[in-house]
Amino acid sequence: MKDADQAAGPAGRPRRADARRNEEALLEAAAAVFVESGVEAPVRDIAARAGVGTATIYRHFPTRADLIIAVYRHQVEACAQAGPALLATAPTPYAALGKWISLFVDFLVTKHGLAAVLRSDDAGFDALHAHFLDRLVPVCTHLLDAAAGSGEIRSDLQAYEFMRGVGNLCIGAENDSRYDARRLVEVLVAGLRRPD
Repeated sequence: MKDADQAAGPAGRPRRADARRNEEALLEAAAAVFVESGVEAPVRDIAARAGVGTATIYRHFPTRADLIIAVYRHQVEACAQAGPALLATAPTPYAALGKWISLFVDFLVTKHGLAAVLRSDDAGFDALHAHFLDRLVPVCTHLLDAAAGSGEIRSDLQAYEFMRGVGNLCIGAENDSRYDARRLVEVLVAGLRRPD
């Protein structure tokens, strides 16, 4: 699914606002279910969360891979847009960074499931991964720079390496109930603070 396709329907006509809202609700519901139950969760669970029938989901997303890719792209955009919004509303840049990383962790759970689903299509996954880096590394850079500029965190960390570290802490967390990746990510984020 291309970004332009999200705004236009057949023959390039703009999609109705209610159709965009319905698709947005489906993607939000699917993302929540994927975070809770993994990307193999039954479609009926997603439909129930979204308040629609399963046929509606299949009309928008004919295959599970179509749905997962759409959720992935939707979450990338949500994370990208959340960074500036959090900086504008959080009490400090460090607080904004912490909230953004929490959203990023939710996204990573879905991303790891996506990798398994798309294993047979390396080119497709590579394109999505490039989109992920293009959209999210600058946002994380901006958050880190703001927190460092305010004197709250150390200034020698690059966004890419930080995001890789968070990602590595999240690997396998969905398959092991004894492992709490979110808690370890919180420890990592706390470790960025400058000593008083």
